[in-house]
Amino acid sequence: MSSSSATTRILIKGGKVVNDDCTQEADVYIENGVVQQVGRELMIPGGAKVIDASRKLVMPGGIDTSVHLQETFMNAATADDYYSGTKAALAGGTTMVIGHVLPERNESLLEAYESCRSMADPKACCDYALHVGVTWWGPQVQAEMEKLVREHGVNSFQLFMAYKDQFMLRDGELFQALQHCKDIGAVARVHAENGELVAEGTKETLDLGITGPEGIEISRPEELESEATHRAITIANRVHCPIYLVNVSSMSAGDVVATAKMQGKVVHGETTVAHAVLNGLQYYHQDWAHAAAYVTVPPLRLDPNTPNYLMSLLGNDTLNVVSSDHRPFTINQKAMGKDDFTKIPHGVPGIQDRMSVLWERGVVGGKLDENQFVAVTSSNAAKIYNLYPRKGRIVPGADADIVVWDPEGSKTITVETQVQGGDTNLYEGLRCHGVPIVTISRGRLVYENGVFTCAEGSGKFYPLRTFPDFLYKKMVQREKVAAREAFVIKT
Repeated sequence: MSSSSATTRILIKGGKVVNDDCTQEADVYIENGVVQQVGRELMIPGGAKVIDASRKLVMPGGIDTSVHLQETFMNAATADDYYSGTKAALAGGTTMVIGHVLPERNESLLEAYESCRSMADPKACCDYALHVGVTWWGPQVQAEMEKLVREHGVNSFQLFMAYKDQFMLRDGELFQALQHCKDIGAVARVHAENGELVAEGTKETLDLGITGPEGIEISRPEELESEATHRAITIANRVHCPIYLVNVSSMSAGDVVATAKMQGKVVHGETTVAHAVLNGLQYYHQDWAHAAAYVTVPPLRLDPNTPNYLMSLLGNDTLNVVSSDHRPFTINQKAMGKDDFTKIPHGVPGIQDRMSVLWERGVVGGKLDENQFVAVTSSNAAKIYNLYPRKGRIVPGADADIVVWDPEGSKTITVETQVQGGDTNLYEGLRCHGVPIVTISRGRLVYENGVFTCAEGSGKFYPLRTFPDFLYKKMVQREKVAAREAFVIKT
């Protein structure tokens, strides 16, 4: 048996296989990048590498649906490129990331996409896909969205109701963009904050002489998020477009999502691990650099009950996905806003710690069980972005993206030992019970007990298909019913 063929065969033995709907004691046999068998007493060819998973959990690799790698934002370049960022993801048990393409206003979406691909392809260590930001509106954007969907493997677009005069779409533009997303079968990701009132609140806060990091929270109160969330859902409902709300950060916005779901609207929500674990009291820390490290938008909320509440919404399926929204900046970069909070680059790190921190606060904290953990870190994302069951599930025929998780292991998070970029860690000193010990990406053993065996550029761009059933099946059926009813009324 040659060593190269041996490395394509892996047997994970003696563990518990955890999917989003069940847990079973089973072995997993992998060959040529694909799960071949799941069960007990498997008949397998010789020469496989055996991984002992006794007393361990064998879970689908995480899918981080929002990462900002090799990106320049607010005059600062993120502290991770596609190599260091995806390497950190693998160390944390994440085997696929979805990055962002954020075109400048009036810039071609296609050109911005091509530029991002040219940076990411030679560097990524794991599979990746891309969301493209719709940062302006017009016939060119409409045509390019269609081209990206048909020819370039993009199936999601991010629309902004905030960032006035930069990325923000007005309501009429949002209406047209959502209508177009529906027509081409794309996932419409919406950042919901009232951009007009954020601009007014920012001016007002500065006029009061408030210039520190706390200004981010004062100028963007949660009612601006809940109002915009309601408005976004209303507009999407008018054009019969499924909507996916990103960075849900407050109890009131979570309630708006819950109400819409109870009304039968096709709405999904993503929060970040930072919003589900931390609160905005950090912005009032005496150390300016410490406070600035937590600046993100929407901001972390002052009400200390917020993280618990968001975690509960993940547990009852009101919110569906937890991303890291990883956008790491250094202390020096954040210091560009030393005298003006509007110049502090928005973004926090988290690509490496997302799964361990969520396990600690969600599963160990009694808010999620192990199956729900798999759902919000992997399976739901796979369903929403039309990857399921190739990803997000351990079954024969699925991509061998797997993490072996030690629920009894523990580690203390510290910036000193992190793989991800930046010189701060929001969870410094947090002891996590539940850690990844082995990560397998596309059938390759890429991380084992702290040792990497992944090569720069060994990851692949993963084209995403349109019209995911998880979002569109109900919508298409509703339209058929409505058309039939209209026909009956006419006749």
